[in-house]
Amino acid sequence: MKGLIIKSTGSWYQVMELDTKKIFEARIRGKFKLIKTRLTNPLAVGDFVEFQLEADDVAWITKIEPKKNYLIRKSVNLSKEAHIIASNIDVACFIYTLIHPETSLGFLDRFLACCEAYNITPLILFNKMDILGAEEMEIVKNIEALYQNIGYETIEISSYSKLNLDELKESIKDKTTVFFGHSGSGKSTLVNALQPDLNLRTGEISDTHLKGKHTTTFAQMHFWDFGGSVIDTPGVREFAMIDVEKEEIQHYFPEIFAKKEQCKYHNCMHINEPKCAVLEGLETGEIEETRYSTYLKLMEEAENIGLK
Repeated sequence: MKGLIIKSTGSWYQVMELDTKKIFEARIRGKFKLIKTRLTNPLAVGDFVEFQLEADDVAWITKIEPKKNYLIRKSVNLSKEAHIIASNIDVACFIYTLIHPETSLGFLDRFLACCEAYNITPLILFNKMDILGAEEMEIVKNIEALYQNIGYETIEISSYSKLNLDELKESIKDKTTVFFGHSGSGKSTLVNALQPDLNLRTGEISDTHLKGKHTTTFAQMHFWDFGGSVIDTPGVREFAMIDVEKEEIQHYFPEIFAKKEQCKYHNCMHINEPKCAVLEGLETGEIEETRYSTYLKLMEEAENIGLK
C-alpha cells in the first residue's frame, strides 16, 4: 500500500493511504539509510512511503520513497547532527515579525540559504502588520524592499485584520506548504485564520523574554479546503545545512553569486581576496551587511564540521 506521512511524534507516525485517504497509526520496520548518517530521523511529515497492515490495523512502513527536497534543523544536543523538519515541500513560508517576538535577519537569511540549497521555493510573510506603528512600518518596508530586490517574493499579512490573506491563499493553493518562524510569530494563528475549523492551539508571548511559548510539539500535515496542505511544525531555533561543500555556500546567496564573475580570481571565496567584487559590493551597499555576515557564519560552520 502507498501512503503519505501526515504526522510524526518521534516513534509513531500517522500514514494516509493515498487512494482511500484512510489514516493508520504506523511504525517503521527495518533499517533505513540516513544521508551520510548525520540525520537523526529517516522519516518526516511529507514523505511518501509503502506500508503493510497487521491484523490490528497497525501500519508497518517498509519503504520510504526518495525525497525531492527537505528542510532540516540542528539537533538540540548534537550540533553535528540534524533533524528533518519536513519533506517534499513546494513552498516554505517564513513568518517574519518585527516585534512580539523580534525576528533576526540572520535567522531569515539562514532559512533562505537552506531553501536555495535544497531547491525549495521560499515566501517571506511579514506578519502582525496590524500592531506596527508608523516608524516600525517603515522599518518593515525597508526590509521587504531589500529581499524583493534580491528576488524573493514577500507578502505583508495579519491574521487578525485578514490583511492579504486571500493573496496568500492564491500563492499556496494546491501546494504542500510549511510555515516557519520563531515560537510566538503566529504560525498556528495564521493557519486558523486561513481555515478556522482546524482550531490549532495558539500560545502567548512570554512577558519575561518577549519570546513565544512552544504550542506545537510535533509536525503534522493539515489539508486546506481551498486546495493543498500545510505542515505545522514546532518552533525552529536554527536551520542547518549538511553535506554542503564550503565552496557551494555562495550559490545560496543570489546577490553574492551574481557578482562572482566580476571577481579577479575564479575561485574567490569573498573573504579577503584582492579585487573581490563581493567585498566591493559590501562597501558600496549593494551587498547587505547582515546577509554577508550570515554567509561568513555558514562558511565557518562548514569549515568546523569538516566540509572541504
